[in-house]
Amino acid sequence: MNNISINIKNVNKVYKLYDKPIDRLKESLSFSKKSYHRDFHALRDISFEVKKGETVGIIGKNGSGKSTLLKIITGVLSPSSGEVTVNGRISALLELGAGFNLEYTGIQNIYLNGTMMGYSNEEIEKKIPAIIEFADIGDFINQPVKTYSSGMFARLAFAVAINVEPDILIVDEALSVGDIFFQNKCFKKFDELKEKNTTIIFVSHDIGSIRQMCSRVLWLDSSTQITYDDKEVVCAQYLNKRFSENNEMNSKLIDQFEYKSIKLNEADTQLVSFPKIVPKENSVFSDSIEMLSFFITESNGKITEELEVDNTYSCHIVANLKEDLDHLIAGFVWESNRGVSLFAINTYMENSVNFNARKGEVIEIIFEFKLPRIMKGDYLLSPAIAQGTQDNHVTLTWLTNVKKVEVSNSSYNLSLVEIEANSTLYKHKSEHVVFE
Repeated sequence: MNNISINIKNVNKVYKLYDKPIDRLKESLSFSKKSYHRDFHALRDISFEVKKGETVGIIGKNGSGKSTLLKIITGVLSPSSGEVTVNGRISALLELGAGFNLEYTGIQNIYLNGTMMGYSNEEIEKKIPAIIEFADIGDFINQPVKTYSSGMFARLAFAVAINVEPDILIVDEALSVGDIFFQNKCFKKFDELKEKNTTIIFVSHDIGSIRQMCSRVLWLDSSTQITYDDKEVVCAQYLNKRFSENNEMNSKLIDQFEYKSIKLNEADTQLVSFPKIVPKENSVFSDSIEMLSFFITESNGKITEELEVDNTYSCHIVANLKEDLDHLIAGFVWESNRGVSLFAINTYMENSVNFNARKGEVIEIIFEFKLPRIMKGDYLLSPAIAQGTQDNHVTLTWLTNVKKVEVSNSSYNLSLVEIEANSTLYKHKSEHVVFE
C-alpha cells in the first residue's frame, strides 16, 4: 500500500429524498418506523485505486456521480458505506469558488486556503509570489473576489491549488472557464507536477485531454462504475456508447436534408487485392457495412507505413456493403501517440456531397494528400464511415487506432506541426518610425 495514493473500496452514497419537508419530521417521530422517503443512489459500489504519481481521468455524462465521488475523496462528503483511504496532502479544484470567501481579497483567500491545508503564515508567504505570477490577474489580487469574472476566479483557484505542493491534485472541469492561453499554461504545469511524482485526478468532458494526460480512466454512468482500465480502452468504449446514443438521435435528422451525391468510378473486371486489417475490440462495427482494408501507398502505388514529410501519399479505405446505403461519408483522423488529433479529412469536407453504395459492392475511397511537416515519430490513424452530413451523421463503423505509421525524416521538433512561411527583414531608421 506504500505506493497507493487513493484506494476506494465498495463506496456507496445514498441520499434520502422527501416529497414534502414535513415528511422528514414524520419519519423521525414515527413509533412504527414508517418510511416517508425514497433512496437516491448518487454512487453505487465504486472501487478503484490510484498509484502515487499516476494521472487518472474520470469521465461520464453530467449527473453520473463524478463530483460526488471527488467530494468523498477530499472529505467534503462521507460515504454511506465503503472504505476510502487517501495517502497525502490533497489540493482540489472542485466547484468554482469552493473554499473561497467572496468578501476576502485574492491575497486573503490565498492565506485562507493555505491555512486550511495546514500551512503556517510563513510558509504561505513564501508561496505567494509564485501564486500571483501564475494567476496573472494584476491589481485584482488585492480586490474582493466577488468582483472577479469566472475566468479570473479560475486563474486564482488553480494558481493556489498547484503552488501549495500537493501530493494529490484533483481538478474537476475547472479549466473550462479559462482562456486558451491559461489552459495551455495549466497543462504545462500538469507536466511539471507529473515529473515531481504528484498524483493527479482529472475530470473532463474533453476526451482528447483525457487521452493526452492520463494513463488510466474511470468511467461513471448513472452513479455506477462502468469500467476502470487503460485510457485507450475506456475512451474508445465511452465514445462508442456516445456514438450509439447520437446515432439514434441523428438518424431522425438525416431525412430532413437534401443531398447531392458523387458518382463512384466503376470498378474494372481485373482482380484487385487489398491487405486485410484486424480491427481492435474498442472499435465501432455495423451490420450494414464492414471495413476490410485501410492502408497508405506511395506515389508509385507501393504500400508503406514509413512516411516522409513533404511527400504525397494516398490513403485507401475499403469496405464491403451488406445492404444498400445512401448519403455516405468516409474519412480518417490522424493522431499523435498521445492522442492529440493533428488533422482529419473526409469526403463531405472535400465536396459537401455524399455517395451511395449498393449491397454486394466493395467500395474503395482514396484520399491523396501531402504530408505536412510534423514531428518525427509514430502516429495512429482511425478510419470511419458514416451517414449524414458533417454536423449531423450516424457513425456506421469506426476503427480506432487501427493503423500505425512512422514519420522518419522530419528534423522539426518545436511543435506538432510546422507551417510553410516566408520571413522578410526590414530595417527602418528610428527617426522615421512613429507608433500611434
